[in-house]
Amino acid sequence: MDFILTLIYLIASITYILGLKMLGHPKTARRGNLIAAFGMGIAIIGTIFIYPKEVPMHIYTLIGIAILIGTVIGWLVAKKVAMTKMPELVSIFNGMGGASAALIALIEFHHYQGQTLSIVTILAGLIIGSVSFSGSMIAWGKLNGTLKKPIRIPKYNIINNLFFIALVAFAGFIAYQGIDSQLYLYVLFVGALAYGILFVLPIGGADMPVVISLLNSFTGLAAALGGFLYGNMVMLTGGILVGSAGTILTFAMCDAMNRSLSSVIFGAFGAGTISNESSREIKGNITETTPSDVAILMNYANKVIIVPGYGLAVAQAQHIIHELEELLVKKGVEVKYAIHPVAGRMPGHMNVLLAETNVSYDRLIEMEDVNPEFPNTDVVFVVGANDVVNPAAHNDPSSPIYGMPILEAENAKYIVVNKRSMKPGYAGIENELFYNQKTSMLFGDAKDALGKLVAELKNM
Repeated sequence: MDFILTLIYLIASITYILGLKMLGHPKTARRGNLIAAFGMGIAIIGTIFIYPKEVPMHIYTLIGIAILIGTVIGWLVAKKVAMTKMPELVSIFNGMGGASAALIALIEFHHYQGQTLSIVTILAGLIIGSVSFSGSMIAWGKLNGTLKKPIRIPKYNIINNLFFIALVAFAGFIAYQGIDSQLYLYVLFVGALAYGILFVLPIGGADMPVVISLLNSFTGLAAALGGFLYGNMVMLTGGILVGSAGTILTFAMCDAMNRSLSSVIFGAFGAGTISNESSREIKGNITETTPSDVAILMNYANKVIIVPGYGLAVAQAQHIIHELEELLVKKGVEVKYAIHPVAGRMPGHMNVLLAETNVSYDRLIEMEDVNPEFPNTDVVFVVGANDVVNPAAHNDPSSPIYGMPILEAENAKYIVVNKRSMKPGYAGIENELFYNQKTSMLFGDAKDALGKLVAELKNM
């Protein structure tokens, strides 16, 4: 039985690695997800039914009920969630992983007294899992608009860092002294939850993609610590993969937003992105356009680049934008989508949104590849994007987003921006692009405006 269980864990570990590799390309991502899920399934079944020690029947009953409830809730939520709500769902699921790691630590603490290494592992898992849980819940609140504005206490950065040091010192004291106290354990648990809240609460909404990636890596690390504690190789492998993938993605997001990882963890992370208006006055006038004029412009263009943003997702206009693309291609226009790493509310949000409509993956071009193409582009059509095309990122040193790599849409011959209003984007700052002489504003809901645009093009 031990050999069979080890074999199952080996197969499951291989499926995790294979699935993660397949997630690297949109064409294989769905299949990779299913393969990894299959591995997780056989690992769970193997653990329940081939466990080497005798387990009371009522435990199997409780496990079965828990799995049934979790499966039903997870299935219903995943089937009903809108694409615009996917980032919130990721935050909740990630938080549940952290909560599970924290609960394991709370239960197992008293079973490993006298084993210093195991106690250190348990306490580390408790802190990391709790921070991931409470931090993810705050991130969820920010993403769905419940917590619209960041809350900062005076000297919050110093307080947060001192709080974290105190948590680690307290955990070290418990482990070193070999204290077997339920009270001390719950004080550490509550302290870690509080730190997770303090850690994410001051961060601006524009920085949420990095936060999601970072918290995801925390959850993976907490799971890996659980695997180390139990000597469970499949749990260890899964945790390491999630933790390392989350860390790599965090670095990628930091690069995309021109931040260092140290500033994320210990610095005034997100301090500059919340309604910090630039001190430089934006000069120029707003030029408004109509679907008819945009249709004429696109009809005679040789090359059009579409820049999708969160507004596209909110309007659920991904299908109509694909129809526009197909219509332009039939007219002989070269069409591409420019994808910024942090467009939307989570990494890959725009890729997933457009893949839902069967947009050809070859048309989705990453920022570093598409930027050199803008000078030779006739029309750039910005739909629902804001901060990722704001020239202030390289024109205005006083801007909160100064230094952030952007899609250089201002280099195109003509720029059309579809927005519902002139409200600032997620970073809360004015966009210089809207005042550019080459820019025309097409106001209105993206789905409605695109529908009118497609209708005009069909009549040409």
